[in-house]
Amino acid sequence: MFTLLKQEGAARRGQFETVHGTIQTPVFMNVGTSAAIKGGVSSIDLKNELKTQVELCNTYHLHVRPGDDVIYKMGGLHKFMNWDKPILTDSGGFQVFSLAKLRKIKEEGVYFNSHVDGRRIFMGPEESMQIQSHLASTIAMAFDECVENPAEHSYSKASCDRTVRWLERCVAEQKRLNGLEETINKHQMLFGINQGCTYEDLRIEHMKRIREMEYCSGFAIGGLAVGEPTEVMYNIIEKVEPFMPKDKPRYLMGVGTPTNIIEAVYRGVDFFDCVMPSRNARHGTLFTWNGIMHITNKRYETDPRPIDEHCDCPACRNHSRAYIRHLFKSEEQLGGRLAVMHNLYFYNTLTEKIREALDEGRFEQFRNQYSSLLASKCED
Repeated sequence: MFTLLKQEGAARRGQFETVHGTIQTPVFMNVGTSAAIKGGVSSIDLKNELKTQVELCNTYHLHVRPGDDVIYKMGGLHKFMNWDKPILTDSGGFQVFSLAKLRKIKEEGVYFNSHVDGRRIFMGPEESMQIQSHLASTIAMAFDECVENPAEHSYSKASCDRTVRWLERCVAEQKRLNGLEETINKHQMLFGINQGCTYEDLRIEHMKRIREMEYCSGFAIGGLAVGEPTEVMYNIIEKVEPFMPKDKPRYLMGVGTPTNIIEAVYRGVDFFDCVMPSRNARHGTLFTWNGIMHITNKRYETDPRPIDEHCDCPACRNHSRAYIRHLFKSEEQLGGRLAVMHNLYFYNTLTEKIREALDEGRFEQFRNQYSSLLASKCED
């Protein structure tokens, strides 16, 4: 299913074939947590205007509202959202551990209270797989324990052991579900998740154990980008990468900035997701090929130029910096929508340009040119 087309150092250029289409990697997955991109951007916008290959939705949020049973009755997420390309569903593990104020972890799973209405919910590996099967996503993520960082080595090790056992249960349950006549997507794939906090030994040991589960179609590195220094994150990727299967995609969960993506590709990662482009856009922070722009600054009050003169997104094709700044200052929803469209287009173009650089054997040159620049303040 995954073909490695080219490699430059550890950086990989590949393609991943799925039942909902082929994904060109490296790829950024646009985050539509509750089956929608925040900012008023539709599936039609994503497909026709923003170069989106994959959309990411969340098991926990969709289970709570509207309910995975509702989406199942509507024919699965693809029909529900009017999206015919791949969808990856996060297992809900991160949300269970980050949103639930009251939770109790047991071997069978996690008991917690909904952040919406407080009702008591139980989720374990089987439940997560059942919900994701109802959603009929292309790729389901395994249910894992997301440990707070930093954590004691002893607890982290015990958590890794539990996550391995939970992955085994996810594999068994997805196999069962994919064989049922009533299952919408009988070709749903499963990605395992590497954990171990920032302990190199735990990360390597855990990766060695989960890679033995050949049923998994890909593997993710989870539990990073949660407050640790960037160099620590890069170090963990470097330590884990040699032990990840070469013939399956690697996914760095929840990452990140444009610079993070370039640097993680340099270290061998294929898949990315992050709420940053849409969240930052809604507050007027925009990514450009000359650095980071704060569109509400007074300097743009009478600026007739597009956000980025090197960008061909709908916002840059049709509107000025002055107009978009005015929309934000007037609290018009259109401002947020245009900004979100720009940032998503930028991220999808970034990974497109990374793929082109890898195809042409000049990724190192691309990295040298843009890795620092994209993290700087736009002075244009």
